[in-house]
Amino acid sequence: MGRTIAIANQKGGVGKTTTAINLAASLAAMEKKVLLIDCDPQANASSGLNIVPNEQGNLYRALYEPESAQSMVYPSRNSYLNVLPSIPDLAAAELELVEKMAREYYLKGVVEHFKAEYEYILLDCPPSLGLLTVNALCAADSLLIPLQCEYYALEGITQLIRSYEQVRKRLNQELKLLGVVLTMFDKRNKLSHQVENEVRSYFAQKVFGTIIPRNVRLSEAPSHGLPVIYYDCKSKGSQSYLDLGREFLTRA
Repeated sequence: MGRTIAIANQKGGVGKTTTAINLAASLAAMEKKVLLIDCDPQANASSGLNIVPNEQGNLYRALYEPESAQSMVYPSRNSYLNVLPSIPDLAAAELELVEKMAREYYLKGVVEHFKAEYEYILLDCPPSLGLLTVNALCAADSLLIPLQCEYYALEGITQLIRSYEQVRKRLNQELKLLGVVLTMFDKRNKLSHQVENEVRSYFAQKVFGTIIPRNVRLSEAPSHGLPVIYYDCKSKGSQSYLDLGREFLTRA
């Protein structure tokens, strides 16, 4: 049975989608069968892999037709990586599901159709703690938190951990904290080192040893619809995500 990992942080701009895309691509490069589910109505994970979904195949439709979800998956450049993409209409699900019974488990119903086929299912969550993110936490086995190395990111993680603990207590007792990934690290910046020290002090062994640096190639790759390992495999960003993939396999 495949492992399902929610990649979440309610603060935007922390490298969440960048981590989802490039971790998925790195695992696929290691010949692990991976499905990336784009749970964000902004659909950046989809466009970052050059996926342009149609009305017949996307997560919004899959939420209401989970038995057909396997037919809504798109291939990527790597045969080991497939994508269930998002569309802007997914934002409507936040309102539509409110009145539904078992509203927190719609995404879990989709994921169940893929667990036998994939080794890892990565859920790229929206930058909020709304119903879509709660659905992802209820569908997941574990939570991976990308954390930008800046002061405000530290403030936001407290709220995310509180939500994680509430979901674990009331909705998904199997949910575990896989770890925290430090992103956008600038070794020349004293604040980056201070944030790293504080995060490691608080989360201890839950913080990944691999740190993702600020890197121009990482920023450029999505505009080409490519993970950074295909855009520039020799860049620091590419090597960092390959290292993260290897470390991920020792934890997940």
